[in-house]
Amino acid sequence: MLLFRSDGHRDTWLSARDLDHGATLSVARLWDLARVWYGNRMSPGWRRRTPEEAQAVFESVGLTGPFWKLPG
Repeated sequence: MLLFRSDGHRDTWLSARDLDHGATLSVARLWDLARVWYGNRMSPGWRRRTPEEAQAVFESVGLTGPFWKLPG
């Protein structure tokens, strides 16, 4: 994960490294994802999510589209 101060800063960084843009999240959206993703990690009954459950988490915080589509 990389943090950029603006879209222009991100684009300059990508261009300098000849990289394509993947996905960009606001800090607020990242926090939404982290709260759901790690919210029960310390529970005794915690288990790794299935790909279908992980996909549902992405969708629950508005992460949709080809970048967020898990294989399978």
